[in-house]
Amino acid sequence: MSASRRRIVYPGSFDPITYGHVDVVARALQLFDEVVLAIAVDSTKKPLFTIEERQAFAEKALATHGAKVRIVVFHGLLVEFVQEQNARAILRGLRAVSDFEFEFQMALMNRKLADSIETLFLMPRGAYTYLSSTIIKEIGRLGGDVSAFVPPVVQEAMRQKFHGVKP
Repeated sequence: MSASRRRIVYPGSFDPITYGHVDVVARALQLFDEVVLAIAVDSTKKPLFTIEERQAFAEKALATHGAKVRIVVFHGLLVEFVQEQNARAILRGLRAVSDFEFEFQMALMNRKLADSIETLFLMPRGAYTYLSSTIIKEIGRLGGDVSAFVPPVVQEAMRQKFHGVKP
């Protein structure tokens, strides 16, 4: 893939990927030629799903975008990964004002580490502004219906994980 393509990296744990994430990717594709969904391996978090599961969920959830979206697992500093991907921007989703302070600090730190990389913030559609993977996992753990929040592949995996229900 040529470096002249407008490419942005969308990092996160995506544990699990939600319709809010899918919406932010779709919005980014209106501005960029390619979105690299970068699933971070973070040893400080205890994810519900393995990195392989999260990657498979993202591939299925974003399959309709074809080659415009690549799903990649990464370790280490985000700015170094962004540079390796020949991207010039980091995509972050903002749901509410409460997200902004943390995201702003991260954007400033990333700029300090690599001032040629910009951070862009996109808000999901209003229907998804309240979604968080943490809340969705809690709803699923308590037996609630998560079908409005996550793709079917994630919904089934949550049912299996929490309640031993096979499809």
